[in-house]
Amino acid sequence: MLDRLAPALFVLLWSTGWLVAKYAAKHADPLTFLAGRHALAAAAFFVVCLVTKAKWPKSRAQVGHAMFSGVFLHGLYLAGVWYAIAQGVPAGLSGIIAGLQPLLTAMVAPLFLGERLKPLQKVGLALGFAGILIAISPQLLDLFERGLAGLAVPVLINLVAMASVTYGTLYQKRHLQEGDLFSIATLQFVGALIVTIPLALSLENLRFDWTHEAIFAMAWSVLGLSMGAVGLLLYLIRRGQVSRAASLIYLMPPVVAIEAAILFGEPLTLPMIVGTMIVVAGVYMVNRKA
Repeated sequence: MLDRLAPALFVLLWSTGWLVAKYAAKHADPLTFLAGRHALAAAAFFVVCLVTKAKWPKSRAQVGHAMFSGVFLHGLYLAGVWYAIAQGVPAGLSGIIAGLQPLLTAMVAPLFLGERLKPLQKVGLALGFAGILIAISPQLLDLFERGLAGLAVPVLINLVAMASVTYGTLYQKRHLQEGDLFSIATLQFVGALIVTIPLALSLENLRFDWTHEAIFAMAWSVLGLSMGAVGLLLYLIRRGQVSRAASLIYLMPPVVAIEAAILFGEPLTLPMIVGTMIVVAGVYMVNRKA
């Protein structure tokens, strides 16, 4: 049952991260918010480990693998995306950059893991990326009309973040196929915290206004995203091809647009609707079983 529900639940939970980033920006500095999120997530997973009597890695090497993967999978990835958005990178452009991850994963996975995609899966990856381009084409055209002046560095940071989560995903699949997922997740968020705290201290004023909105955003980030969505991602990576798990990222921009239309009244355009159908078809082709 979980194998069937996990992909849909992951997409629904992870897609809310874009909305939380937009919502939380009014109440906290992005890296400061993420440092708090990672610390609380590590503490929450540690409590879960105590309750479930989870087994911890027996060797220092495994502990190191878990923390090192967290540096890339959560720390550098989220720090780069949230910082770039805070510096003015539009959500549409950031979505396109995120859409590069499945393609990059599919290209690198054979080198790292020996995974080979079938021709239909390769077509599905290309189709999914084309669907994203169609879906957010109005935002991209508007962006280019207004020019990209001043966004070169934030966009580069966003690209580095995308490469970081790709590497973290491959590293997770290669080195952490065994062991308790709860204890691994705990150590991964410790690794993310080690990276995020110095960045927040050096780049921000540690702003967090402690309003009900900020606390709610933090609570959902920890429970819904860091524990729910990340736990499902780790499960999906372990259970199947890393390229299949990464292909679910294609669904994020369309799902976020639908959620934004419901929550914020943002309009759904025809390209968004058509692009979403193409994305769904592409992801199905990548993930369908022979």
